[in-house]
Amino acid sequence: MSFESLAHEVSLLSILIRFAVNLVVLFILIKQIYYHFAKKDEFLFSFFIMGTVIFLICSLLGTVDIKIGMALGLFAIFGILRFRTVNFTTKDMTYFFSVIGVSIINSQANIPPPLLGAIAVNSIIILSALTLELYLKNRRISSYMIKYNKPELLKPEARDDLIRELSGHTGLKIEKVIIHEFDITKGIAELEVFFRDSNG
Repeated sequence: MSFESLAHEVSLLSILIRFAVNLVVLFILIKQIYYHFAKKDEFLFSFFIMGTVIFLICSLLGTVDIKIGMALGLFAIFGILRFRTVNFTTKDMTYFFSVIGVSIINSQANIPPPLLGAIAVNSIIILSALTLELYLKNRRISSYMIKYNKPELLKPEARDDLIRELSGHTGLKIEKVIIHEFDITKGIAELEVFFRDSNG
């Protein structure tokens, strides 16, 4: 039995091979890319289990005679799932969608030749995520608020000296400063400083 025929048929061995490929891709996408850059471990369990369950459901759909309406209704269940935690960011949601997409692709796609097709599709997804993470890591701008008590450096002509002093005190590469409030009587200003955050 050739690998090509095995990839096209619906059998336990075929599902297990696809499942192994899916697990490897999920590990690279979730553990090696998402966790490496986001440093969050609270969603690792959810991502892996969700990817596994969706893969198995999509694989089993091919073994039964099921109407398209019922299949769409099944996937609608996943559409109403919502993470209600405060820390679930847009990036987390994007990775969550990627996990679903990868699992569906690996369970259903038959791109000839099967081995090269699977490698190509999964590599595109993995390399896209890795490239964007590396690009955004070097361009990420963060900010925080501070109180500052040297009003003589708040003048427009002293802006370079202000940035240089704040960078020296904080150890950060500050690129921009915005004055939000200034108490003339106390000589205290509330500043928002913007800096490049390579650690996220």
